[in-house]
Amino acid sequence: MCAEWNIARQTIEEGRTSLGVELGSTRIKAVLIGADHQPLGSGSFEWENRFENGVWTYRLEDVWSGIQNSFRSLSADIRGRYDAELRSVGSIGVSAMMHGYLVFDADGNQLVPFRTWRNTSTERASAGLTDLFRFNIPQRWSVAHLGQAILNKESHVGDIAFMTTLAGYVHMKLTGQKVLGIGDAAGMFPVDGVSGTYNGKMLARFDEWAEDLNFGRKLKDILPRILTAGETAGVLTPEGARLLDPDGLLAPGAPLCPPEGDAGTGMVATNSIAERTGNISAGTSIFAMAVLEKELSAVYKEIDMVTTPTGRPVAMVHCNNCTSDLDAWVGLFDEVTRLFGCGADKSGLYDMLYRKALEGEADCGGLLSCNYLSGEPITDFGEGRPLFARMPESRFTLGNFMRCLLFAAMGTIKIGMDILTEKEQVRLEQLMGHGGLFKVKDVGQRLMASALRVPVTVMETAGEGGAWGIALLAAYMRQRDAAETLEAYLSQKVFAESAGVSVRPEETDTQGFLAFMRRYREGLAIERTAVEHMK
Repeated sequence: MCAEWNIARQTIEEGRTSLGVELGSTRIKAVLIGADHQPLGSGSFEWENRFENGVWTYRLEDVWSGIQNSFRSLSADIRGRYDAELRSVGSIGVSAMMHGYLVFDADGNQLVPFRTWRNTSTERASAGLTDLFRFNIPQRWSVAHLGQAILNKESHVGDIAFMTTLAGYVHMKLTGQKVLGIGDAAGMFPVDGVSGTYNGKMLARFDEWAEDLNFGRKLKDILPRILTAGETAGVLTPEGARLLDPDGLLAPGAPLCPPEGDAGTGMVATNSIAERTGNISAGTSIFAMAVLEKELSAVYKEIDMVTTPTGRPVAMVHCNNCTSDLDAWVGLFDEVTRLFGCGADKSGLYDMLYRKALEGEADCGGLLSCNYLSGEPITDFGEGRPLFARMPESRFTLGNFMRCLLFAAMGTIKIGMDILTEKEQVRLEQLMGHGGLFKVKDVGQRLMASALRVPVTVMETAGEGGAWGIALLAAYMRQRDAAETLEAYLSQKVFAESAGVSVRPEETDTQGFLAFMRRYREGLAIERTAVEHMK
């Protein structure tokens, strides 16, 4: 143990490390890994989106206070573990939640508050561009937000000089480079994975469409330049080093890999970037990624076409709502236990309540929950109203209730995944699970496997999440052999000895979930009434 400690300390002091920073929807996390790709330390900062003036947003000042607090927490962790100061790193990567709308003028001033993936206010532009491109353009994609702003004749549109994602923005401030990894770029505008650029024909169609609406510039001129995994995307400037570490200990000069979205880093963190592999991330939102062997036969509004960080085609089913309503109920139970003076720690409470779901009846005893805190485009909801309902004869037990909440978190993703597996006959050997829904051992994993009818594997490293994934991409850029692919690097150098637990579908759970889904689909009529009347 002493030898391992000395090696780790020397690795840190010599800067033979990679730093990954990811801005998730509820947490900003920083992870430092060594040359062996194992985490040396981590730091995090909890944050929440705001609903201001009808827009789901995060303030950019919160971005930087969160990043700085995460880095400070990481530095303290390194100091406590190894008696070492974090003064230099070998490479850095930045990742963040994908999509949304961040636009700046020629002087770098933000023109409107950040419109996140959660907003469902771009339906007209989304539908129009989907028809124009004959390619699905989801409401949360950057080009849909831009198109809607143009249609709305918003005053800021004429001043737009640059548009990017949250990861692209942070990377730009750290390096001065306006670039983006291909996976994240694919959530801004359709890309050509072969050429590694934005789709030229679709760019031309957008420019013709926008010209008729007096947009006045070419879309390509305001988009970040695309890079793929392994390329160098700039170096940490002195100003960038101060943004990361206001205490002034971190030295500039470290190279950065292309910034990526949380979908791409999730694929990397679960080694799910080869054909027939896939992963499912379940937290505030939920999305499943399937790396395709061939293109889909049709355009589906429920399925996004994006890419891996290397440009391989990926079918993505993204749902805005997953655990937010469930988390609110756990918060209520926490409040009740504290009222009686017997409050457990939050993680322990989650563990007990999740495990109670395994005691519930297979179909949740006739209970119904809809978890829509915000709109849900897959089922055509512009707004959400979380609700719970039951029949007089329903069995209202705690086990059934918790099982119902967990099934509701999986309901909408099931609708999209059925298109891939049943209509398109996409073959998946397994799904790699990560995110908050899988933190309680066996429970979310078992229910998800049965819901989607595919084995779900959770690796020991799943808890490190996308921050570890982007740190791996930073390490790949710095440590790879000249012709080494990312697939080979991950399989042979990162995951060769990684342990994971795989759970296969259980028929009883599957049949119970199908019964719940019939109730869930019918219950969407109740949800529509709630949206209409609860103003």
